[in-house]
Amino acid sequence: MKHSFHKYLWAAALTFMTGNSLYAQHVYTLEECIEEALHNNVQIKNADNNLSAARHDKGKAFTNYFPTVGATGGGFLSDKGLAEMELAPGQSMMLLKNGVVGGVSATLPLFTGGQIVNGNRLAEVNVEVNQLQRRQSENEVRLTTEQYFWQVVMLKEKLKTLAVVDEQLKAIHKDVENSVTAGLTNRNDLLQVKLRMNETRSNNLTVENALSVSRSLLAQYIGHPADSIDVSLPLDGQLPERPEKLYRTPDASLLLTNEYHLLKKNVDANRLQYKMTLGKNLPTIAIGGGYMYEYLMDKDHAFWMGFATINIPLSGWWGGSHDIKKQKLALKNAENTLYDQSELLKIRMLNTWNGLNEAYKQMEIAMESIEQATENLRLQTDYYQAGTCTMSDLLEAQTLYQQSRDKYVESYAQYEVKKREYLQATGR
Repeated sequence: MKHSFHKYLWAAALTFMTGNSLYAQHVYTLEECIEEALHNNVQIKNADNNLSAARHDKGKAFTNYFPTVGATGGGFLSDKGLAEMELAPGQSMMLLKNGVVGGVSATLPLFTGGQIVNGNRLAEVNVEVNQLQRRQSENEVRLTTEQYFWQVVMLKEKLKTLAVVDEQLKAIHKDVENSVTAGLTNRNDLLQVKLRMNETRSNNLTVENALSVSRSLLAQYIGHPADSIDVSLPLDGQLPERPEKLYRTPDASLLLTNEYHLLKKNVDANRLQYKMTLGKNLPTIAIGGGYMYEYLMDKDHAFWMGFATINIPLSGWWGGSHDIKKQKLALKNAENTLYDQSELLKIRMLNTWNGLNEAYKQMEIAMESIEQATENLRLQTDYYQAGTCTMSDLLEAQTLYQQSRDKYVESYAQYEVKKREYLQATGR
């Protein structure tokens, strides 16, 4: 009795946990998945951190406009004076046996060859680069999320097709079994149906396992536990809107892409680096002042002072001229890369547009194949019942039916992913 009671408690607990798990599972749409991924994905978090770091670098560069303030201090104590004077025979005087020195000074750069100004501009360019890279990360996260999402949808639709096929096979099995019992057909047909049913069950297991993994990948990517999500987007067997309205010329789209602006920022950064390299070989001028204190001759001594400095890198031009030429070549390379990669970006737009149209045509073909395979399966079923075709012909027709439905969901999922790729390639 006690053992039965414990079994009841375990069963109740298991039911409760299972119920909670099912209840906690949330069904997401595509846009909800993307929104969750943009909020939780580690790639976005890292991009935010990189952007914050670039802003800190910009703040650090701005402090170079301010005076440099420093304080120094020191003291010494010795057993003999640092200076010794002979006053008369047998008489001497020691000086600086101990002492303290210290001071505070401030230096303000007046001219640095544009290094401070261009350094701040370079820091601003770095912030803009990280903003563009964050947008790129958003695009990558959107695309990857959509790929995972449609993978789940595709596998769920394949399970539905397998369920339809299984019901058809059960009906065929029942009819063939009756025919075998009545002596109207041989057992070979029944064996073929059973083999086909086993194959369907095997395929069902494979798809279920793939679905479990795909759902877990999607959940991990959008920042949720593996068993906590599902997606809902049943395909209605219709074609989406034709892609013609999405087309935009590559020349008009180029200036809207993140990749183009990153190439432009690379040119800007190299141009500023060139100016900074030039500035390192120009004179620098600074002014400053400070307050000094000393206690060296057993007497306090404090004073204010001001100063101006000019530094002319005479020998620095020997190597500096080569640095300037080197940086000028780096700037030219950046300009060449901008032109070359811009042309490749246009080619990429054309390629993704062609891929989008191909995916749509594949859907149209798949839709026609479903209609033809459905009719073919109906005819073969009638022919088999009339005894004018073999079981192999009927099962082959059913295989074609299943393949046509699978091809439709695969091409539909591919079209949606290709659409995202094309929109992103054209700066949308």
